[in-house]
Amino acid sequence: MNDIAPEWAADPDTLPDWLRQALAVPREEGMVQAAGAEIHYFRWGDRSKPGLLMAHGFLSHARCFAFIAPFLAQDYHIVAYDLSGMGDSGSRPSYPQDVRVAEMVEVAHHTGLMDADRKPVLIAHSYACGIGLDTMYRHHDRFAGFIICDMMAMSPERLARHYSSGAGPPSRRDPNRPHRIYPDFPSARERFVLSPPQPVGEAILAEYMAYHSLRTVDGGYSWKFDPRVLADDRDRETYWRTLGERIVGIPGRSAIIHGRESRLFDGESADWLRGIGARIPITGIPHAHHHLMLDQPIAFAAALETVLAGWRHDRV
Repeated sequence: MNDIAPEWAADPDTLPDWLRQALAVPREEGMVQAAGAEIHYFRWGDRSKPGLLMAHGFLSHARCFAFIAPFLAQDYHIVAYDLSGMGDSGSRPSYPQDVRVAEMVEVAHHTGLMDADRKPVLIAHSYACGIGLDTMYRHHDRFAGFIICDMMAMSPERLARHYSSGAGPPSRRDPNRPHRIYPDFPSARERFVLSPPQPVGEAILAEYMAYHSLRTVDGGYSWKFDPRVLADDRDRETYWRTLGERIVGIPGRSAIIHGRESRLFDGESADWLRGIGARIPITGIPHAHHHLMLDQPIAFAAALETVLAGWRHDRV
């Protein structure tokens, strides 16, 4: 499996058994055209089974699900894709939300997730949750449900405290500034950080994600993501002010899974959403932070399976 490389796993035999087994589960890798860009994806499972579309967080890539999807592959047809401008997908001149939504729907269509008897479920983490939210509002008739994984959600009062403490989203540096080139992998690896900062329950997974966030270029290593994704043309004030109401009003079935130690969604976030009318299941994973798949991967996979199993067998 080309996922395992000496830069992050000098001795593959020392990797946790569960990780080696997960990465050994058969999968397909390919590219599809979606909304005018080449989109890289992985596929697991039987195409005749219910579909799952998995989308990752900001500046991340589809491999954050490469050790999660295998736990679900026996019962589902799963596609995880790199958002355009990230991972191994192609780039665009710009990345407006309308295009992100069209891309999400077209990836599901072109990878065959829409071909089964049952509609696919959308599973998104962090940044991709905003795309998934808009996708559900515009195309909920094409999906069987939406699982939100640790999306930043806070009451207006708490959000003001969050920003005043300097704990806002990553700074938006000049999207036209080219990436720095590092002479070797160790020097590039030093610059890989999680946002927001957090300890990692399974440290080897941070090494795995760091390695696959970089590409070799003339002169060394550089980041895979397109710097232009750092541009943000959204009306952020309106976005954050209305987010709670939009989560509460999601058309179709939805559920929330979050890390109980997350700085972006926690018990207070859950109480706030319930207080403004949310009637959807909210599951907190113990000992998990925002990047919950790196902290508690098996518990995260189990939480996903629990939600999905309930939806498969209900009659609503």
